[in-house]
Amino acid sequence: MPQIHLHAEPGDYAPLVLLPGDPQRATLIAARFDGGLEGARLVNENRGLLGYTGTVSGRPVSVQSTGMGPPSISIVVEELLRLGARRLLRVGTTGGLRAQIALGELIIATASSPTDGATATFMQGRPYAPAADFAMTHALVHAAEKLGVPFRVGPIATIDVFSHYHPDPNFVRPWRDAGALAVEMEASALFYLAAANGVQAACLGVVVDVDTGEANQEHTYLSPEELNAAVERMIDVALGADFG
Repeated sequence: MPQIHLHAEPGDYAPLVLLPGDPQRATLIAARFDGGLEGARLVNENRGLLGYTGTVSGRPVSVQSTGMGPPSISIVVEELLRLGARRLLRVGTTGGLRAQIALGELIIATASSPTDGATATFMQGRPYAPAADFAMTHALVHAAEKLGVPFRVGPIATIDVFSHYHPDPNFVRPWRDAGALAVEMEASALFYLAAANGVQAACLGVVVDVDTGEANQEHTYLSPEELNAAVERMIDVALGADFG
């Protein structure tokens, strides 16, 4: 039976699913499958949540866009689990929190502080530390090293409010002070759902801006051309990792 939001059947998705927020990025990833976009099968387009299944070097793989924020990715992941997904890899963008982090670098998350409402709701307010799967994270590190893609590994934080629109300019300071490398808006809920359902999950994020917390800092962002190049490098790592 098709799911409520993902109009697909069991078997339509591969065990490994890449999870970009942006549906256009899902199409970009599917174009890297064997045979290009024509070789990929569109398995969902309901609500603009584009999903494709194909192969990469003969290995089955899917990509499914999630939209933005923990509630949206939670719905997508819940339904993917019902459809047979067993390895879930977020591939998105993130905001760096340290001056030494360069725009365009890749963040490989080890865990994510759950400041979001979705993870708090799942846990009914109880403390919890959502962490990435070690084996998947290890494979991503090796892939980035092999390909020569600049990256950093460490904890991040998942937030509900896009930090640049938050009324408090120091909103992310506690997580920066605690050692978080970056903030984004999906990983905590993903890690929770994966662990709670006995499957694997990991997270890659391209750094698109850096908030160092310095007074009068002028924010700089990746240009569209630089972002596209960084996203291509992230896809190289995601598709090049050996998850066993």
